[in-house]
Amino acid sequence: MTKDIWLSLPVKDINKSKEFFTRLGFTFKDVPGNPSQMLCMMVSPKNIAVMLCGEQLFRGFTQHEISDTSKGSEILISIDAESRGEVDDLAEKAAAAGGTVFGKPAELEGWMYSCGFTDLDGHRWNVLYMDMSARK
Repeated sequence: MTKDIWLSLPVKDINKSKEFFTRLGFTFKDVPGNPSQMLCMMVSPKNIAVMLCGEQLFRGFTQHEISDTSKGSEILISIDAESRGEVDDLAEKAAAAGGTVFGKPAELEGWMYSCGFTDLDGHRWNVLYMDMSARK
C-alpha cells in the first residue's frame, strides 16, 4: 500500500535549513516544484523523506496555523543511528551548525543511547542507537 513516507516541516529560511541539514550529513533529491519554497531531504534509503516547506507554502498545504516551537512540540522526529559514535557525532554537528542540543548523548535503560536536538526552526529531533543484544 504505502510506497513512500513524507513528513512536512515548515521552515523560515529554505537555504539556511538546507545548509544546516547538509552539515549533519543528510542529502536532498530533486522534486517537482520550486526549490526556493520546498526541498526533499532524504532521511532513509527506504523512501522516507522530510519535506522542508517555506512557511507560506506549509500553511497552504495544511490550511492551519504553524505551531510555535518555542512554546511546545507537535512532533518528535526520531532517527536511527548505527552506533553510539554516530549519536555523538550528530549531536556535535547539530550544535556546530546552529542547532541546540536539548538532550546530551546519554544511555537510556541500559540498551539505548540517544541525544536530542532542535533544528534552526525549533523542530525536535531524537537520534537513537539501540543495542538489542543488551535489551532485557
